[in-house]
Amino acid sequence: MQLRPATIKDLDLLKYWDTQKHVIDCDPDEDWNWETELNYNPVWREQFIGEYKGEPIGFLQIIDPYLEETHYWGEVEKHKRAIDIWIGETKNLNRGYGTAMMYLAIRRCFDNPVVSGILIDPLKTNTKAHRFYRRFGFEFIEERKFGGMTCFVYELQRNKAYSTGP
Repeated sequence: MQLRPATIKDLDLLKYWDTQKHVIDCDPDEDWNWETELNYNPVWREQFIGEYKGEPIGFLQIIDPYLEETHYWGEVEKHKRAIDIWIGETKNLNRGYGTAMMYLAIRRCFDNPVVSGILIDPLKTNTKAHRFYRRFGFEFIEERKFGGMTCFVYELQRNKAYSTGP
């Protein structure tokens, strides 16, 4: 598994993945506005396509929620990161790709020595995602509404992160 930067060349792929039921189920109200976002590279965000043997598998975004300009996360401490991740095709679910992508994302976040924790916000109803994140050591922080959607906020603190991956 490798992560490569997402670019405007990925526009059609990302728009297609956004039509997949399992992607919609994870984020039903989100319009990513890909045409704009893929051409916008702020210092507080990195967007990636996860590839396995050259095949695009999923999308991954890492943000600095303290600097992120919409303040989606509200008031948050400095030195945190937040991750969004999904697998694009149903055929690629439950094959270990998401796990591999997540390990790469966690490593990327904690490669920066000042990052103290990583936040995620799966929908409250997405119990599969809750189990997935807990396997990495993410701990439940709170239930919170984001844009009208009820989510569970989890955090993986640096001192509780696993140092190895697959």
